[in-house]
Amino acid sequence: MIQAIGLTSNPRKELPPAVDDVSFEARPGRVTALLGVPGAGKTTTLRLMLELQRGRGITYFRGRPLHRIAHPSREVGVLLSEVPGHPARTIRGQLGMVCAAVGVPIRRVDEVIEVVGLVSLRDERLGTLSRGMDRRLGLACALLSDPHTLVLDDPAGGLSVTEGRWLHGILRAHAAHGGTVLFSTDDPKEAARTADRVITLEGGRLVADQEAADFARTRLRARVAVRSPHAARLGDLLAKEARAAQRSVEVVREDGNRLSVYGSTCADIGETAFRHGILVHRLADETGDMGPHATLPAEGLTSATVFTSALLTSASATSTPTDDPSTDDAPAIDEPAIAVAATGAHTPDEPGPATEARTRPAALPGARDLPQLPPPIAVRQAPSPLRPLRYELRRATGVGTGYLTAIAVLVTSALLSVLLARIGHTPQPRLLAAWPRECPLPPAALGAGLLGALAFGEEFRHPALATDRGTVPRRLGLLAAKLLVASVTALALAVLTVGCDLEMLYLVYGRELVGVPADWLSLSASWIGLTVGCAWAGVLAAGIFRSTTAGLAAVLAVPVVVVPLVQKALAGPSVRKAAGFSERLRELLLMQWPFGGARYIAAGARLVAQPVGGALMLSLTALLCAYLLTTLRRRVR
Repeated sequence: MIQAIGLTSNPRKELPPAVDDVSFEARPGRVTALLGVPGAGKTTTLRLMLELQRGRGITYFRGRPLHRIAHPSREVGVLLSEVPGHPARTIRGQLGMVCAAVGVPIRRVDEVIEVVGLVSLRDERLGTLSRGMDRRLGLACALLSDPHTLVLDDPAGGLSVTEGRWLHGILRAHAAHGGTVLFSTDDPKEAARTADRVITLEGGRLVADQEAADFARTRLRARVAVRSPHAARLGDLLAKEARAAQRSVEVVREDGNRLSVYGSTCADIGETAFRHGILVHRLADETGDMGPHATLPAEGLTSATVFTSALLTSASATSTPTDDPSTDDAPAIDEPAIAVAATGAHTPDEPGPATEARTRPAALPGARDLPQLPPPIAVRQAPSPLRPLRYELRRATGVGTGYLTAIAVLVTSALLSVLLARIGHTPQPRLLAAWPRECPLPPAALGAGLLGALAFGEEFRHPALATDRGTVPRRLGLLAAKLLVASVTALALAVLTVGCDLEMLYLVYGRELVGVPADWLSLSASWIGLTVGCAWAGVLAAGIFRSTTAGLAAVLAVPVVVVPLVQKALAGPSVRKAAGFSERLRELLLMQWPFGGARYIAAGARLVAQPVGGALMLSLTALLCAYLLTTLRRRVR
């Protein structure tokens, strides 16, 4: 069950809030529609419910607000706009990544793909999907964790009639199994045809909360759409004949040469046009929307106005009693250019779509008439620290960005090392790292920083975790997984870069430049620390500033901005030295360093004391503190 109480968005500059004090309920076992024209506040209402947008009010999902639910994706399946996935990722890869995030077995992917009809497209990339296939994939993501509640924003928008009917069948099947379904739409006929209850918004406020049968009776009416070059003359004739026959007929002058006729049939209008020699281009039964403020008139009364051919004008209205109960359902119309002949006892013999909507049975259709849902998840996986790691691995390996970046780094490093060796005057350590003095960082460090920035930058650009509390969940488990994967990637990139440079130098210049330096251990530690540190800086900065570009800019700021500051700070005279640091650290921790650990501690301290190492450590400390502060701030909010 969904209980939304007092949902109000934050006010905008000199404008009222998009949503103002909206409260409603959506009960389990029923389909609830949130209806409104574009701009009425439907999407904002859903985002406030899911805590994706700041505002006031609270929403309870089976008695608990979303931020109090340990695993929100298991309680609420969400489809907002298009599927937030990388265009180069495949359907199976996207669902597998979401499976790892929500903690369901990977076999669930095949079950959901079969239900939504994407078996033949499982290896297609998201960027190539049509609107209908994208909607199917979004529904698959929503059903993946077997949630009790489905919240969907305009799920049938842009779909064909067949695809829309199938999607509504899935929603009905979910409700038939005891689930709660809430979806938004701007089509009143779709709401009356699909939902059990319709909630109407207008201008950010709730204006109606009705059962589907009451909604169809007050909002929808059968009408005949007419298009003729002589629409004004035909409207006059229809009103005149209705008055003569004492029938209740309304003629509404639409834009151009169109008429909407209420209370008549295609046959009657066609005969009238034929008798008077009026050319008709279109004549069809439709269902008309009377607007969100349509209400039932007083019992036994109908309104009548006289049609005039002038556009957007109306004559005086009269009210006459009638004994015909069939006219009780006619709503009072407040529209310009409406014609109603004198009321009578005649009603159309052919029911239109609105009549069918009114008589739709309230009982749920039989199980055989509903699409099949994925099998329920009987056993849930226990919380595991490996879940975010599995998610990050599938995210990083699901697209070719990482592989292309690594190839570009290796090729650039090999070419730079050959060029630097040809020019000469370059020390061997810089030659093996392909690090010219004019560049702030070597290609391997830049590549590691870029891959680290992409780790969080793609989360904000393609938020696959939007259904799991917020745009991107700022959880330490997810951060640790990203830092670990970034570290392994940077380490592999550092080793491969040195290996490729050595091999390239050997092929071009022979054994002269491929000797092992005497201090290879400290150089290796410095090289690995530089690449891993750049990768971490990219991860943390992209997580703080929510941008891949900001993450890469933070990596470049370390040698360009922070290193000169550190060098300036260390350039002054030093009165004391930190000799014996490792021994004093051992005394403080009351432990003995195994296997000559004091030597390694001293080497690590010397690395940090270097300008680049100190600047990188200082930057990482500042970024980590900023990330933790933003995480705590979000949790407090």
